[in-house]
Amino acid sequence: MEITAKMVAELREMTGAGMMDCKKALVETQGNMDKAVDVLREKGIAKAANKQGRIAAEGLIECYIHGAGKFAAMAEFNCETDFVAKNPEFKEFAHNICMQIVANRPICVNVNEVPADKLEAEKAIYRAQLLNEGKPEAMVDRIVEGKINKYYEEVVLMEQVYIKDPDGKKKVKDVLAELTAKIGEKLTIRRFTLMVMGEGLEKRNDDFAAEVAAQSKAN
Repeated sequence: MEITAKMVAELREMTGAGMMDCKKALVETQGNMDKAVDVLREKGIAKAANKQGRIAAEGLIECYIHGAGKFAAMAEFNCETDFVAKNPEFKEFAHNICMQIVANRPICVNVNEVPADKLEAEKAIYRAQLLNEGKPEAMVDRIVEGKINKYYEEVVLMEQVYIKDPDGKKKVKDVLAELTAKIGEKLTIRRFTLMVMGEGLEKRNDDFAAEVAAQSKAN
């Protein structure tokens, strides 16, 4: 049986599990939604969705500095208890995420945090490109939607492929859901800051030849 994107999305909505885990469960159960839910529950992955209503006010702030102080990321990670805040796996995840922020430079944590004006600007660019390529008007919106999903994978932290996933398939949100199920508490990435040395400053660009000529005239 063909496993469609709609089926995967529906299972994800029901369980809160990651897209890859949902697809694997559907493949394993030959598309049977109820059995797929049971598979995810047995693996402990579906439990993550039930924890989303809880309050996660404990946690830690992790930092990562790279390139002899040229790049730095600071992020806040939340959990429900101080005990989990000291969990080695939770702390390792936090460290890896800060590394990811420095390496991949996301602009926000979740899709709903992408600035509306920036999103509309991207859509306008994609539409113009497609129309210039001669794509039929009827197809443009669907193609733009696909491009926006790719855009999310580039700029939204939770949608990016996890930097430490050996297969390069799991997204940050998938790994966070798995860790939530394993530890048994609601875990969240609340916010982050990325700092790049000199970013936004006007760089000095002296004309060395002109400087030498000016000094020669002065002498």
